Amino acid sequence: MVEVLVWLGTLIFAATGALKGVEKGFDLLGVLVLATVTAVGGGSIRDVLVGTLPPTALHNEPLLWSVVLTGLLVFRFHPRVQAMERLIYYLDTLGLGLFAALGAERGLVSGLGPFGVALAGILSGVGGGVLRDVLSGEVPGILYRAGDLYASAALVGALVVYALYGTHPEGALFAGTLATVLLRIFGRRLGLRLPTPR
Repeated sequence: MVEVLVWLGTLIFAATGALKGVEKGFDLLGVLVLATVTAVGGGSIRDVLVGTLPPTALHNEPLLWSVVLTGLLVFRFHPRVQAMERLIYYLDTLGLGLFAALGAERGLVSGLGPFGVALAGILSGVGGGVLRDVLSGEVPGILYRAGDLYASAALVGALVVYALYGTHPEGALFAGTLATVLLRIFGRRLGLRLPTPR
């Protein structure tokens, strides 16, 4: 179950990273770098945080090659992929939820408290996207994106995992993922936003 979630979330993020490279006009190598960094960057930061070295993703050759293949497919068929903007938004949201929940689980297994678990969940969910934005010359979207609860949605999902994991681990992962997904989607529809300076 967990392995399936890892693959799903990783390939979703690989596609969104590759799309960013295409939008920036990067060459093939640049697109593949962004795909890879987006896909495994957050989990790698999380692994370093909890002392898992080298990061887990680097041991998974089939997953890494699948990330490259995803990047190649997006590079080749990017007009069709870009036309699916709404689907990509929902897939990205699902990837955020999956990685936030899995990151929180890794924090729990490593013996972290609620703050550490929340941080592990957030980093898993948004770390790759932050690296993608920095490498593509943008301020990371999580620092200013009004009207789109992203890192805060990952935080809530991670805390749900922390609260429920002791009674039902798999149920906690599902509930944490669902909490993140629903908060991001309905937060956007309802116009929810974090306060900004006035």
